[in-house]
Amino acid sequence: MISPIAPGAAVARRPPLSLLLVLALLCPVAAQAQTPTTGLYWAATLHAWVAAMLALMATVVGLVSGQHPRERPASFLIGMMLSWVVLRAAATPSAAGLRPLLMTLLVLCAVQYLLRQMNWKRGWIDHALLIQCLVVPASLLWTGGQVGILGTVWHAVLSLELVAAMGWALWLRRLRLQQAGADEAHARDFGLMAALLLPTMAALVAEMLLAATSESLWWTASPWLGLMLPLLMLALGLQVVTSVAHARVDAEKRVTAMEQRMAERIAEVERSHSQLAEQKLEQVTERERKRIAADLHDDLGAKLLTIVHTSESDRISTLAREALEEMRLSVRGLTGKPVHLIDALGDWRAEVVSRLGQANILAEWKSPAEDIEHTFQARSYVQTTRILRESVSNIIKHSGATHATISSAVQEGDFILTIQDNGQGIPSELDGRLDRGHGMASMKSRAKQMHGQCLVESGPGWGTVIRLTIPL
Repeated sequence: MISPIAPGAAVARRPPLSLLLVLALLCPVAAQAQTPTTGLYWAATLHAWVAAMLALMATVVGLVSGQHPRERPASFLIGMMLSWVVLRAAATPSAAGLRPLLMTLLVLCAVQYLLRQMNWKRGWIDHALLIQCLVVPASLLWTGGQVGILGTVWHAVLSLELVAAMGWALWLRRLRLQQAGADEAHARDFGLMAALLLPTMAALVAEMLLAATSESLWWTASPWLGLMLPLLMLALGLQVVTSVAHARVDAEKRVTAMEQRMAERIAEVERSHSQLAEQKLEQVTERERKRIAADLHDDLGAKLLTIVHTSESDRISTLAREALEEMRLSVRGLTGKPVHLIDALGDWRAEVVSRLGQANILAEWKSPAEDIEHTFQARSYVQTTRILRESVSNIIKHSGATHATISSAVQEGDFILTIQDNGQGIPSELDGRLDRGHGMASMKSRAKQMHGQCLVESGPGWGTVIRLTIPL
């Protein structure tokens, strides 16, 4: 993991550096002074640049984790990075006694970070790591500060602990993947973690095997194998920064979605409030209509009925009776109760046949062939009744007809009422001015209020046809 200096190499003796920036700047110089061969020179140069990048990454991760409480375990990752940077700076014979202690701190931070990332925490592991931080320097002090074989043993033990922690973290992630099933996100996370940890574990194991078998081969390969651990830490630091960035993006998406839901709820509340206001207004209007209808029926109706029965003039009695019928029709429209179309047709037929018969006009009424189950709104019933009365009045007063046909039908959701007579038709002098006479303007206005239409076809000598179309 850590490449010691070859015996006899020229060494620039430097005290350990505390400032990371100064360390990053001086590491390449120290590497050049410590490596006599080209391969070792380039390895040392890479170590120096990786150390500088780790120092910068530790600063970035520290700033990020300080602003996000969920990333507080990243403080152990920062400890790993700084331990390795200082451990790299202490790769001199004068600082050989510090390397086991720094390695112990590195292992403590690495084990804690890996296990906390998996949400796997055990108290005895925490205590054992802390005790190890005391035992390692105490054992070295007991030997008089001579690292020797004891330092090599501790280095192997700490490396094995680091390998075991990586393997256990990878195993825990695999168990989570199995529990989650074929989840693409979990599979991608497991693949990334395996790609980071397995090469590092292999490099640590290979370094220990080379140290035990061939010192010369180990001296050549160790600097390159030792790059795997800092590269792993760089990747883990980048993963922390990336996860925070993704969390920020997800938070913004959630805020946007929440704002959209809030806007929808506000719009829904406004619609509900508007509907309640309309219902309240409709209820008040309905109560007022019923009050007016009751007043008309009880007061005006009673007076008109008295005139009908007590008047000595037939004309006055007839006018009072007609006014009473109009008043009752208006009251029926004010009450707002829907009218079955079949009942309305019966009322209209009785009135039309009676009025035309009194005028010696033969009335032919044609009802729909099929059963009718539709209903008329109260106001539509009133308006249609008045249009029909106006049409019959025109036939009686102006047409000179002897025969009239009234037919009704329901087609495609519309009620169609046709009134045709065989009279003399509308005079030619009124051509183009039908709306000015015979109540035509009033009839068309009433039809328009019901979202329908009233068409009039007439010609001298062939009668008049009035076709009323009203949506049901």
